[in-house]
Amino acid sequence: MRNLDITTLRSFVAVARSGGVTRAAGFLNLTQSAVSMQLKRLEEMLGLQVLERSGRGVTLTPAGVQLLTYAERIVDLNDEIYTKLTDQSWEGEVVLGVPHDIVYPTIPSVLKRMGRSHPRVRVQLISSYTKELKTQFKRGEVDVILTTENGQDQGAETLLQTPLRWIGAPDGQAWKTRPLRLAFCRDCMFRAETIDRLDQAGIAWELAVDSASDMTVDATVSADLAVTTRLDGHAGPQLEYIEVGNALPDLGAQNINLYMGANKAAPVEALGDYLREGMSALRAA
Repeated sequence: MRNLDITTLRSFVAVARSGGVTRAAGFLNLTQSAVSMQLKRLEEMLGLQVLERSGRGVTLTPAGVQLLTYAERIVDLNDEIYTKLTDQSWEGEVVLGVPHDIVYPTIPSVLKRMGRSHPRVRVQLISSYTKELKTQFKRGEVDVILTTENGQDQGAETLLQTPLRWIGAPDGQAWKTRPLRLAFCRDCMFRAETIDRLDQAGIAWELAVDSASDMTVDATVSADLAVTTRLDGHAGPQLEYIEVGNALPDLGAQNINLYMGANKAAPVEALGDYLREGMSALRAA
């Protein structure tokens, strides 16, 4: 029997999630050379190449894709066992605030990792709009928040810069109508930016939906009665990115920012690390 080394698997998982040795080394608090050596050792143990290396970073080979699923389970189970059997101090609650439109695909995996590494810590997830989340954060009601905004306030850490995209129904025609029919929630941070871009381009528009509900917006757009805007990679399966060339104005990019409060307890720091890794994985995708 041959035993896989969990340290090498942890390095492999970090590289796969972040898309590069440099970012993974930062998450692991190791040097790049140390991480590279662990990856080499893993490949020698398996007798397989699990990563394709290029000047732009690393990608998984077919063997690496297969290994990643097992490696994540082994590392997570190791951490869960260690925490449950040895640590009695990390208890309590951490409040995490995330805008509605970026809960998927990252946050479920972050919550899963927190549940395994800190089983005595309850993570309360608040899903709201960036403006409201920042207000709650300033009041001290939330420990950690993610925001979507075209800049950053003091104390923000930009995890990802993502294009803002036009969204419509699959094979929809609503984007051709004039005035252009828009569907937005009242407090959506992208609403004002989108309208400004349309005004600058001289494109007439009207609000087809002015709602407090994301579900109402999605239902209207998926029925091809209006269009809306979402961050690249965050549209639901019932919606589709609109590829129309110059027919609609470019919307620029938005920052996904991380704000962490004065609570520097270990679970809060761990949650911040998991969010950083999750967003790095989106960047690498």
